[in-house]
Amino acid sequence: MVKIRQVDVSMLDKPKSARARPRQLSPAAQARLAQHRQFVRMLGRISDRDDVFEVRLESNEKPLTVRQRLMKAAEEAGKDVVVRKSEKGWLVGMATQERRSRRGRRRSPAGG
Repeated sequence: MVKIRQVDVSMLDKPKSARARPRQLSPAAQARLAQHRQFVRMLGRISDRDDVFEVRLESNEKPLTVRQRLMKAAEEAGKDVVVRKSEKGWLVGMATQERRSRRGRRRSPAGG
């Protein structure tokens, strides 16, 4: 059960005297941030259809999580990329008409 008590109005109006220190990131969060920076740097180097990179996975990384992070980094960088499986990880390259997925509903010729 909560306890309710009446307090002085100055407690609400006065600003906090001590600023909260920014929290330190956990080692896992720091690793994710570093990986994200690597992805953004790599995506910045993709300028034409002939630039293709392989992202190799470590044993403790989940492939789909890495793919999701790659797609998020590409979206933030404003790049349209395709990500395909390779033997040891993922291949990343610029999206072209031939490389795009053909899955899903077909578009109607009427455009509607």
